[in-house]
Order: sequence, then C-alpha cells, then structure tokens
Amino acid sequence: MRLDPDRIADAALRLLAALTTLAFASFTLILFAGTWTAQAEAVCTGDDLLAIMERDDPAAYARLLDASAATVNGEAMLWQIEAPGGGVSHLYGTMHVTDPRIVELDAAATAAFDASETLVIETTDILDPAAIMATMAEHPELMMFTDATTLSSLLEEADRERIEAAMNERGLSLGAVDKMKPWMIAAMATLPTCELARKSAGAEILDVALATRAKAAGIEIEGLETTAEQLGAMAALPLDFHMRALVETIALGETIDDVIETMVVIHARGEPGLFWPFFQAALPGDASDGIAIAGFEQSVIVDRNRTMAERMQPLLDAGGAFVAIGALHLPGEEGVVALLQEAGYSATPLPSGD
Repeated sequence: MRLDPDRIADAALRLLAALTTLAFASFTLILFAGTWTAQAEAVCTGDDLLAIMERDDPAAYARLLDASAATVNGEAMLWQIEAPGGGVSHLYGTMHVTDPRIVELDAAATAAFDASETLVIETTDILDPAAIMATMAEHPELMMFTDATTLSSLLEEADRERIEAAMNERGLSLGAVDKMKPWMIAAMATLPTCELARKSAGAEILDVALATRAKAAGIEIEGLETTAEQLGAMAALPLDFHMRALVETIALGETIDDVIETMVVIHARGEPGLFWPFFQAALPGDASDGIAIAGFEQSVIVDRNRTMAERMQPLLDAGGAFVAIGALHLPGEEGVVALLQEAGYSATPLPSGD
C-alpha cells in the first residue's frame, strides 16, 4: 500500500479521529463492551504509515525524524523522575488500548513498575464502571444531549446514513446512541474492530491491566483526574467543531486503523516526539483546521498536562511512584516532563528495553 495523499489529506480534523479514539477509548469500551458485534475480528489490519513513508518518500521521512528530534523531551516513553527532596519515581507514556504490544511492558518499564510502591494513572474511575455511570448521572450534559436535540437532527442525510452504517457495523443502531454527544460517537465509530474483539474477549486496556497487576502485588493505586474533568475537556469545545470532526472522522474509514497502528509502532519505538510530526505529515489540512486543532490540543492535552503535573507532585515527592499517563502528554515545551522540570524535578530519559 502507498501513502496516498488523496486518501488521507484534506482535513486536519481527521486527526481528531485518532486523538479522540485514543483519549476516550477507555470510556467507550467500558460503557459499550457488551454491545459490540460478535463478528469483530481480533486481527488488526492497519498498516504502518511510517514504514510506507520511509519507502515511498525518504525525504519526507527524514524531515519527520528531524522534527521529532527537535521536540523537547520527545526521546523516551519512560522517565526517571527525582524530586527535589530526593524521592525517585518513574513516568511512563501509555496508550489506552488492549493491543498486546502496548499492554506487555518492556523490560525497562517492567523493572520500574515492579520496584514501585504506588501506581498513578489518569483516573481510577475506569476501574469501576459504576463510577463512570455515576458521573453520567450527575453530569449528563458531558456525554448526552439533555434537551430535544439529537445527533440525527444536526446531520445532513448523507452524513447521517454514513454514521448509521458505521454504527451498524459495530452492532449498534443510530437510534440507540442518538442522544450522545458527537465526540463519543466518533470514538465509538472509529475504534478498530480488533480492539472491540479483544475487549469483548476480556482483554484490558493498558491502564486497567496495570491496575490489575498493582492490586495483585499490593501496590497502592492513585488517580490524577476525575471522569467529569476528562469528559469536560471535550465537552468544553464548541458543538459545531465536534459535529464537523465527527463527519471527518467517519470519512477516514479504514484509514483510522492505519493511524492507530502507526501510533502503536511509534510507542514501541519509544519516541513520543514522533506523534505530532507524524500527524502533521500524514493528515495535513487548511488554516482553519489548524486553528481548530490548536483549540483541541489546548483543552484536551495542554490544560490537562498542567493539572496532572501539579497533582502528581506530592506522589513524586514521596518517591516510589510509577506514573502512567497518555504518551501525548509527555513531550513538548508544555508537556508534563517539561512542567516537572520547571517545578524543580530532575527528569532522565530511560531507553526502551526488550
């Protein structure tokens, strides 16, 4: 397969398909695990777009690597964090998926985890579906239309038919989810069928798998955010933005499998600095799309970086913490690693190990 610009160009908002899916897969998998189609296949079919770029456009691939190398704190998924008072902990970049290549930690991350006294994840709510349901009951506006609005009422007929078809492929009717906010539908419609199949078979996303291991080892578990805060980051963005993103997400079709496969490859390489350069190279768009993406990045990535960096500091001061948060939160001048460095913590990148 060649990296066909006509296939995945045109709209940077298609980037939201990957980001929304990865950011909120945990909620959609937990809430709807029992309703996915039993026909989903556990074998993932996505292609590694980096390998395709390296083969078909070496110059573009070299530029991507240069951009990654220039990304602040983009060289490692695992960091040793030393607090000003001397406490030593580890920070690890995750993906919220069940893919065995992500769930099975490499040797370096395993050693750091095994030596820890506290596991810190983004939210402990994902360990208890009842907690998520309670949040939905207390703050229904975060995930649902609470007035007469329905998703169908906001869609043109052609787009409605495409979204309905996407939901039918996953064993859900549009009517069953017509009151849900568009970003939830986007995450549900683009989760690769291999993810659905693994979850239906009992597989755990990395965050939950780490918690399961921690409980078995007697390691305490702490969270940095609540479900309401995480969902609020998406709900705060304008509805028309979400609707446009949903339509573009559906337009991606099977390309989302390629994007997620490539993200898994980037994670395996241990280079979080590659994520944004890859997105920008593979999913270009116009100026207005860039503005929209900047808003998404600010609300869902940057603002949450500051919250998580601040809340993890007491746990880092105590030492012995293994902090596991989404890999997109690690790199960059406003990433969690940089924020911790600004706060006086020492951060040392640790190479990935088999």
